[in-house]
Amino acid sequence: MKSNLALIYRKLYACFGPQFWWPAQSRFEVIVGAILTQNTSWLNVEKAIKNIKAGKYMSPKKLYNLPDKKLAKVIRPAGYYNIKARRLKNFLKVFLKYYRGSVSRMASVDVKSLREELLEINGIGPETADSILLYALEKPVFVIDAYTKRFLLRHRFIREGSGYEEMQLLFMKTLRKDVNLFNEYHALLVRLGKDFCLKAKPRCLVCPLKS
Repeated sequence: MKSNLALIYRKLYACFGPQFWWPAQSRFEVIVGAILTQNTSWLNVEKAIKNIKAGKYMSPKKLYNLPDKKLAKVIRPAGYYNIKARRLKNFLKVFLKYYRGSVSRMASVDVKSLREELLEINGIGPETADSILLYALEKPVFVIDAYTKRFLLRHRFIREGSGYEEMQLLFMKTLRKDVNLFNEYHALLVRLGKDFCLKAKPRCLVCPLKS
């Protein structure tokens, strides 16, 4: 298992090169993006973030103090904007109360406690929590998303119905716990899913992992 996952990483990296993910100007922006990207494309998230920046709201206090309707209007391109506005406010309430809006202060807490805390916030699920932990707080936690699950199923690492934790453990137990490795590996799997391991019509014959 370990050698297979390591080989796959090398093949993907050789094919695609570094992905420079997560694209953002600050770690707080990464957190905002992780919450907004639920059930939508990154292109839509970029539009929402552009709106936030245009209004000069990209700070914990400014976003939290925006009226709910105003916040929903600003992030409208991300879809489910009323729901996501509430989820963002739920996170910001905790972030401001316990960490004074400081990503560095939050990052100083151990990963187990942070993950449990994030999952207790209404609207923050495992994928969002782990994206925040890995990409914003630089904790060695592997993110599982739809692209990763599709890859694992098609290469028979898991069976249909496998849970999030089971899939995550495949990477966490077999690879060295390294933030940069987990970051790049996940980004490469997303690239694979978008370019080759498509949901409806996978391009298996030209896939870099076909062998």
